[in-house]
Order: sequence, then structure tokens, then C-alpha cells
Amino acid sequence: MHGKLAIATIVFLSGCAAAIAQQTTQVQLKIEPANRTLTVSAEERVTADPEIAILHIGFETPPSDAKAAYAAGAKASNEIVSALKEAGIPETSIRSENRHLDRAWDNPHKFKLVQEWAVKTEPDRAAEILDIAVANGATERGEMEWAAKDEQALDELALDHAATQARSNAAVLAKGMGVHLGTLIYVSNEISAPEPQLRAVANNPMLRVDRMEMSAASGMGGPVPSERVHPAQPLAIEPHKVSRTATVYAVFAIE
Repeated sequence: MHGKLAIATIVFLSGCAAAIAQQTTQVQLKIEPANRTLTVSAEERVTADPEIAILHIGFETPPSDAKAAYAAGAKASNEIVSALKEAGIPETSIRSENRHLDRAWDNPHKFKLVQEWAVKTEPDRAAEILDIAVANGATERGEMEWAAKDEQALDELALDHAATQARSNAAVLAKGMGVHLGTLIYVSNEISAPEPQLRAVANNPMLRVDRMEMSAASGMGGPVPSERVHPAQPLAIEPHKVSRTATVYAVFAIE
């Protein structure tokens, strides 16, 4: 866990008579004799080891008539989910993200069934669970994201660090300017998390299998035999840290 500090400081002293507009998330203050304030902002970032791995997996059937595509999709879907459950993944940790029957782009008279899931597991089982899904018919996606069990606790920790840093900055600045720090007049905050970066699993011949290869391998447009595409051993996957960033903007009176 570490902090990153960014300080934007404005001191309002008597004898000035102009208006200044802060950022849209900040309060607007006027510089005038009666308005003696000190403004600081602090940004703090906290990180933690991930407690949850979220795997995004799926499959796409070879083009065929609608009935056959749906039947093949149902079979593949049940096999993948059954394998995940047998591996100890509870049903509540397997969420269907997408399922639809599409016309094949190169043949409007053919259809393919697409289904995708988000599967939650422990970070140290991520490679194992991906391997199991792949061995049982998953041919698409392969991205992973990482999360904490208590996201709110991480938010609160980042906010606490930013608030403490903002007050410390204000005290140091007031001392350096030869004034006494007064009461807090205004405070606002913002908490942000990085956008989930769905990282595709590299060097995995099982994912993004070419549709022509699938048809050729099966001979009749069926799924690719698992021994043809299943990696020799699970991939080496390194979990990524989970982080939150909090920014606190505070205005204090000065005496």
C-alpha cells in the first residue's frame, strides 16, 4: 500500500477583490477582505492483493442450421458448467453474461450459438479453472480481472488516507505562511477505481480458435476435440493488485 500525493494550494488573504472558479467538483470562493481561507487537495492510492479472480470464458458453435446450432450449444454449455461445478465452483459464482443465436456472417442461412460466462474463483486457482473450462469446450474469451471481497473497505481506506494527508498539508502550509489554521469550512471527495482491464490470456492456443480449423478438425462441423487444443499444462498467470484512489478537497479558515 502506498500513497501518491498531489497538492493544489490557494491562500486567500485580505486586500484582493477578484473571483476565482475552482474545478466543477469544488466550491467557488471569492477573494475579498472578509474571506481568509486556505485550500488544499490531496490524492492517495491504496492497493491490496486480489482475493477474487473473475474469468471471462465462452464458446461459439460452428455454423449450421438453427436447430443444430442450438442443440450443439446446449451440449457445450452443459458440459462446461458441469465441469466447473465438479471442480468446486458454486453455481452462484458462475454468471451467464451473454447467450444468443446469431446468423453466420458469411452465410445468412447458417446460425451459430454464442454463450459467455463470468466465473469467480480464488486467484491461485485461476489458471486451473481456465484450463478445466478450455478442456471441456471453452473456445472464446479468456480475459481475467481481479477484485477484493470488501470493495467498500478499500474505498474507505483510500478516503481516510487522503483526508489525513489533506489536513497535514493544510497544517504545514499554514505554518509556512505564518498563519494559524482555523476551522474546516468545506470538504468534498472523490473515489475512483481503475476501469476493469480484461486481460486476454496470452499464448493459449485454445482461445480464439479459428472457425475453419474447428470445422476441419471435426470433419462434420462439430466441436474441436479437446486433445487438439488443450494446453499441455495450465498457464502461468500472475494476479494483479486491486487499487482505489481517493481525492479530498478541503477549505479551512485561517486566523
